[in-house]
Amino acid sequence: MLSSIKGGSAGTAKSHVEVPTVGPASPRIPHIVSLCSVKDSVSRNNHPLSLHAVSDMVKSQCESQGTVHVICCVEEKFPCGPLGNAIGRAFPLFNRKTGSGKDEEDGDNDDSGASGEEKGGRVVHVTFLDGDGKIVKDSRQIEAAKAAAEGVRLACRLVDTHPEELTTTAFAQECHDLFKDTPTVSIEEIVGDELRDRGYGGIYNVGKAAVHPPRLVILTYEPENNDADTTTTSDSIALVGKGIVYDTGGLAIKSKTGMCGMKSDMGGAAGVLGGFLAAVRLQTPRKIRLLLCLAENAIGPSAVRNDDIIKQYSGKTVEINNSDAEGRLVLGDAVAHATKHYDDVGLVVDMATLTGAQLVATGKIHAGILANTIDLERRAVDGGLASGDLCFPLVYAPELLKKEFASKVADMKNSVKDRGNAQSSCAGHFIESHIDPKYKGEWLHVDMAGPAWKADRGTGYGVGLVMALVGAPGFTERGQ
Repeated sequence: MLSSIKGGSAGTAKSHVEVPTVGPASPRIPHIVSLCSVKDSVSRNNHPLSLHAVSDMVKSQCESQGTVHVICCVEEKFPCGPLGNAIGRAFPLFNRKTGSGKDEEDGDNDDSGASGEEKGGRVVHVTFLDGDGKIVKDSRQIEAAKAAAEGVRLACRLVDTHPEELTTTAFAQECHDLFKDTPTVSIEEIVGDELRDRGYGGIYNVGKAAVHPPRLVILTYEPENNDADTTTTSDSIALVGKGIVYDTGGLAIKSKTGMCGMKSDMGGAAGVLGGFLAAVRLQTPRKIRLLLCLAENAIGPSAVRNDDIIKQYSGKTVEINNSDAEGRLVLGDAVAHATKHYDDVGLVVDMATLTGAQLVATGKIHAGILANTIDLERRAVDGGLASGDLCFPLVYAPELLKKEFASKVADMKNSVKDRGNAQSSCAGHFIESHIDPKYKGEWLHVDMAGPAWKADRGTGYGVGLVMALVGAPGFTERGQ
C-alpha cells in the first residue's frame, strides 16, 4: 500500500481495514487506515502542500463518528498552523439531521446527526511529524494550529447555519458568547433605527425590511501590555465583514434556484470573525478591530426599491439600480466608519461574498483581491500562499472604472452599467469610494464568493488569510 501511493497531479488516498491482534479476543473492532499523499509539485499560485486537497482527502477518508487520528507528515519544516486550518475544515460542526448513517445523496462521510461534541460520538486527534519523523513539539505552532482549526470550524458552522436560526440578532449574540470571558475584547453595537439616525444609510436600508434589525457590530481587541515596543500606530488593523444572513435579492428578487444557498452570503463576516477569534486566542501583539455588517436583504413593504436614493455614512448619495447589489452598500458604511473614526488604523481589510463575477475572474479556489498599493497586493498574495487561503489580484484602476456607476441624480449608482467591464473590480472600487478622504493608509478588498462555498458547505475561507495578514504568532512560522 505504501509503495502504491503517489502524490500525482491532484493528491491521492488509499485505505484498507486492519483488525487489531492485541486486546480482547472478541469482539475486535476493525481500524480503517488511510494513507494520503499530496501532489508532487505545484504551480506558483498554489500552496506548496495543496492545502485545499488536504482538506478534501481528510474529509473523504474519515468516518462520520468515533475516534479519528490524523497524522500529518511533511518532508520539510512547513508550519503547522495552515495544516491545522486545512484539517479543521474537514470536520464541520453544523448538522440538523435526525437519523444516523451517511448521506446517500452527496456520498461523503460527513457527520450525521449532531456533531461529535454534542453526542460524544467523535474525537479528532491530530499529530504533526517533521521531516525526520519526529513529533513536532513547538508550542507556538501547535497553539496556532489549534486556534486556526477553532476559527475555521466556527466560520464553517456559521455559514452552514440556516437563516431562520442565524438571524442578525443570533449572529451578534455569537460574538458576545465567544468573548464574554475575554477582557481584551470589547463589543459595541449600532442597531436598527439607530443606524438610520446616525447616518448609516447603507446597512439600514438593506436590512430595514427584515424581522430582525440590521446592525453594525464592532469588536475591539486591545492586546495586553500594549505599548510602543510591541505595537505602533500603523500596526492597528480594521477587519470588515459582509454579514448578509440571507439574500433574497430584495425587490430585485433572485430566482427560485438562484436564491438557494444564499445563507452563505455572510461568509465574509464568518471568515473575518474566525480569523479575529484565532488572533485573540494567540494573543496577537497588535490592536485589531472587527466590524461586522449584519443584515437580511428581505422583501416587504419597507424594502428599499430600485430608483430609491440613499445616503451612506460617507455622506455620498447612491441611486439604487439593483437591490441585489447590497453587499457593497453595507461595506461602504463600515469602511467609512473605520477610516473616519480610528486614527490608529493603518490597514483596512474588507471581506465579502460580493460578486458572481469573481468566480469568472479568479475561480473557485482563489479569492479576487483589490489593493490600493502594490506592496499590500504582494503581501496579500504571499499571505494566501502561506495560509492556504489563496488569492489573486483583480484589475486595480478606479479612474478607468468609476464611470460604470455614473448617475444623473446621485453621486453614484450601486450597480454597473456594463457587466462585461471588470465587474468584480468595479464592485470593490465602489466600496473604496466611501473611504474617508483623510485616510492615507492601506486598503484591501477580498471577494471570496467562490472559495467560501463548496459542495453545499461553508469552507471557512478567510480565517487563514486574516491570521497571516495580522501576523498571528506561530501561524506561518516554520519549526526550529
